[in-house]
Amino acid sequence: MSQIQSGRHEQHPQLSRQVAKTTTAVTVGGSLMVLSGLTLAVTVIGLVVATPLLVIFSPVLVPAAITIFMILGGLLAATAFGATATFVFYWMYRYTTGKHPIGADQLDYARDRLAHAAHDIKEKAEQLGHQAQQQVKTTI
Repeated sequence: MSQIQSGRHEQHPQLSRQVAKTTTAVTVGGSLMVLSGLTLAVTVIGLVVATPLLVIFSPVLVPAAITIFMILGGLLAATAFGATATFVFYWMYRYTTGKHPIGADQLDYARDRLAHAAHDIKEKAEQLGHQAQQQVKTTI
């Protein structure tokens, strides 16, 4: 008999916990739904009030908005270019002073390959020049 009572005793806290969770969920959900409805109503009322003002002032607002957009875009671009130039100068300073910045290995490798390719082209041009001189001498 004590087992039956202990089983009922364990179900009671679970039931009250479920009721508390459900009550909390309904309360929070309902509050959010009310706030959502109020926000929608205020947005519609604000749009109804603001539309005539926007129509009346649109010849002024549209060019002003375009001007502000262009000014902000120019300032953003100038800031980005300035930050990039500052980083490049800092990188070049570290590279020239031998502090080995990020990417220096790849730059050195590319420089060596270009120098090697230029040397090969120079040798090939000299060979072709000598061959051309030999052909000119043999034809004369």
